[in-house]
Order: sequence, then structure tokens, then C-alpha cells
Amino acid sequence: MKKEPIINNSPGCKSNITAIRDTMEILSGKWKFHIIGTLIFGGKLRFMDLLREVEGIGRKMLSKELQDMEMNHLISRTVLNTKPVTVEYEITEYGRTLTPIIEEIANWGISYRSNLYCAKD
Repeated sequence: MKKEPIINNSPGCKSNITAIRDTMEILSGKWKFHIIGTLIFGGKLRFMDLLREVEGIGRKMLSKELQDMEMNHLISRTVLNTKPVTVEYEITEYGRTLTPIIEEIANWGISYRSNLYCAKD
């Protein structure tokens, strides 16, 4: 007889699963963590600065990701009255709540690279 998986249908479990799904939807994709990290560690940056810092991303994709993150209140966009027009992006206070997660991802990456390269020796 095949056993059915045990599913926890408690309100707390459903709430956590929903929260994880929402978070993954907002932060999913190849570039969002890189952009957020760049703005957290680099401060306020212009579009072209971000394009240079986020190696490998194209203009259209950067523009799309910035729009998504602005819509989700993770970054703010400021248009300066210059000629030509200058646009600056910075992490919002709400976006700054991701700092511990970004720092942990960076720490994990440092550890991973260290283990990878030390293991080859």
C-alpha cells in the first residue's frame, strides 16, 4: 500500500509557504540579488553605473528589473533636472531590510569559492 505524504495544513505552515512563494516571486531571476547587492554596498548609482557594475546584464533587462524592483518598493528612482536627464537609483529603507540576506549570500559565496579552490590544491 502506497503511503500518502504527510501535509501540514496548519495556518502557520500555510502562511509561511505563502510568504516564501511571495518572496521568491518578487526576488526571482538571475539579476535581482546582484542589483540589490550593488545598490546596498555601492550606494546611489546611475543607470550606466549599474550597467557596468552588473556584469553581463543588458540594457533592456536592467531596465525591466529596475522597474520591477521600484514597483515592489525595493529601490527608488530619482530623475534629476540635468541636460541630458540623469536618473539615479538607490535602495529604499524597505529594500535595506534585505541587507542581512545579501550579506549572508556574499559570505556563503566567499566560503564556497574558498572551499572550491582549496579543494583543488
